[in-house]
Amino acid sequence: MYEKVNPSHPDKVADRIAGAIVDLAYRVQENPKVAVEVLIGHGRCYIIAESSVEFDPEEIFRVVYRIMGDNLEVGFVQTAQDEHLSENQALGVRCGDNGIFKGVPVTNEQMKLTSLAKIIYSKHPSDGKYIIDGDRVIICQSNASDMELKRFWSSAEINPIGPWTGGPDVDSGATNRKLGSDMADSVTGGGLHGKDLSKADVSVNIYAWLKAQRTGKTVELSCAIGDSEVDGKPYAEIVEIARDYINGLGGFEKFAEWGLIR
Repeated sequence: MYEKVNPSHPDKVADRIAGAIVDLAYRVQENPKVAVEVLIGHGRCYIIAESSVEFDPEEIFRVVYRIMGDNLEVGFVQTAQDEHLSENQALGVRCGDNGIFKGVPVTNEQMKLTSLAKIIYSKHPSDGKYIIDGDRVIICQSNASDMELKRFWSSAEINPIGPWTGGPDVDSGATNRKLGSDMADSVTGGGLHGKDLSKADVSVNIYAWLKAQRTGKTVELSCAIGDSEVDGKPYAEIVEIARDYINGLGGFEKFAEWGLIR
């Protein structure tokens, strides 16, 4: 059983905005410290960013308008990273937070649904969410007719409550609220989006997931803030593994579109 949402779902739009802001930080500093929370919905977008980079608000507004359109109210608050947390990283790359993490091999069912979601989204790039549970497939896709959607999976249940428009004018969205879609059985504690690579929520989650795909076995890890080693590896090495993965996708915004299962 698995649910996948597409990049135009309001929660994923919030993730994408957060990811784009992290991308901005990495253009200014090689290893910024940044954490971004985004709340959107009904003509509004509110952002709080804690960062070692001082953002130009106009750049933030351009990110929001590019992703959501310009007919909305944007609120932006930024603050410097806490000085005590900054000291944690002063002498080298160490875990930026506490956490427990799990990587689980992706199943054929999860990949099948993800492929379906991406095919539908390529034709209908608006809010959509999809479920697979054995032989049962549910397609909830906004701004598309039942006849069009039946072409993708003839036996699927299509928009059970009827046609809908979707998007942030219908529903609110918040950062890291669709981790089940992004991680499936790997979901444990911290969120993937809106954070720099020093945060274990990002790097250790990516590392554990990649290791699970490589070994075909479930991986369970934990760390404490300030740890210099995780899973027998220097934390700096885990950060670089995650950096290579994010860069290979094209950045944090691209990562946020589909998460780890893509």
